[in-house]
Amino acid sequence: MKKSHDPFKEFPQDEVRSAIRSGIIQAKEHSNTKHIKVGHWRRKATYALSCVAAVFAILLGSSYYSPALANSLSHIPIIGSIFGNSDIVGLQRAQENGLINEIGETQTINGISVTLNEILYDQNNITIGLLIESEKYLEPDYFGSGMDYTINGKLPSNSTGSYGEEKLSSTTRTAIQEINITEEMPEKFELGLILRGENGEKWYFTTPVKKITDIYKIPVYHTQSVDGLNLTVTEISYSETGLSIAYESSEEEVDFDLSRGGYIEFLVVDQDGNEITGRSGGVSGERVKDRIVFKSNKQFDPVGSPVTELTITPYLVIPSSGGGVEIDENGEEKELELKGDSIKSVEFDSFKVNIPQ
Repeated sequence: MKKSHDPFKEFPQDEVRSAIRSGIIQAKEHSNTKHIKVGHWRRKATYALSCVAAVFAILLGSSYYSPALANSLSHIPIIGSIFGNSDIVGLQRAQENGLINEIGETQTINGISVTLNEILYDQNNITIGLLIESEKYLEPDYFGSGMDYTINGKLPSNSTGSYGEEKLSSTTRTAIQEINITEEMPEKFELGLILRGENGEKWYFTTPVKKITDIYKIPVYHTQSVDGLNLTVTEISYSETGLSIAYESSEEEVDFDLSRGGYIEFLVVDQDGNEITGRSGGVSGERVKDRIVFKSNKQFDPVGSPVTELTITPYLVIPSSGGGVEIDENGEEKELELKGDSIKSVEFDSFKVNIPQ
C-alpha cells in the first residue's frame, strides 16, 4: 500500500469546499421545495445521503437490507480485499473477475490511518472499501455516517447510500460505503471523498473511477396505478456484479411523511421460483406541484446465466419505527416523526421480464 505523507497537498481542499458551497447555493436558487433527509432507522451504520439538489432521500433500515452489509463485514481480514472477503455476492464476483479498482492509498491524521482500499463502479452504484487503523481506542460512531463525496468536483443532485463498519479490534475496523446515484452518470469521472472524524479530523481522497463494461440494459416501461399511487418501472440492467431495477413513482400528496412512493420494493424470482436477493433500497424524491415524485435504482445480487425470465412483484415496506430530519433552504433542521401507522398499504400486480441469452 502506498502512503501519502501530506494528504492536504494532493487533495484540493479549497476547490472542494468551494464546489460544495457553490452547489448548495445553486441548489437553493433553483429549488422552492424543502430538502429532506431521513436519519438512522435502526442501525447507526446505515444512513441516507441527501445531497443538496435532492429534496428527499431514504434508506430503509429493515432486515431486508442491513444483514447483507453487516454480514459482509464480519468475515473481512485486516489485510486483503475487503470486497473479496465480503458476503455480498456481487462484490465477490467483482473481485474474482478483476473489476475492482484497487487504490491502497493511506492517510494518517492524529494517529488514525485511513486506507482507501478499493472501489467498484457498476450500473449506478459506487461501492467503497476502507481499512481504518488507530493508535488509540475509537468510539463506535467516530466517523459518523460515512464519507461526503463529489463527482468531478460537484455534488450529485440525487443520491442515497449506506455505510457500515466492522470492529476488528478496539483500534482497527473495516468499512464499506455504498453510493447510489439516481441521475445520469458519466462512464468515468474523478471521485472526491472526505471522511470526517469526531475530533475534527478530515481525510481527503481523490481518484479516477471508471464504470465496468458488459452492462446490459432492458427497457421495460411497465406502469401500474393503485389507489392513486403511480409506479413505472423504466429499465432493468444487469452485469457480473448485480441486477438493478430503475423505477419512478408519483402520488398526489404534499406530506413526505405520508407519501408511499419511497417505500416501494420488489420481489424478484426467476423462472424456477428462485428469489434474487435484494441488497439496497435508497430512493430520492421531490415535490412537483401537488405531487411527490420518487426515483430509485434498486440493487440485487447477480443473475446467473440459466435465468431466462424474471417475475417482478412490487410491494410496500412501511417501517414501524424510526424518524428523520427535514432541512429547509436555510439549512435549518427539524426532527420528523415517522407516521407509519397512518400510511395505507397497496397491492401491486406482478409482471414478467425476459432475459436475453
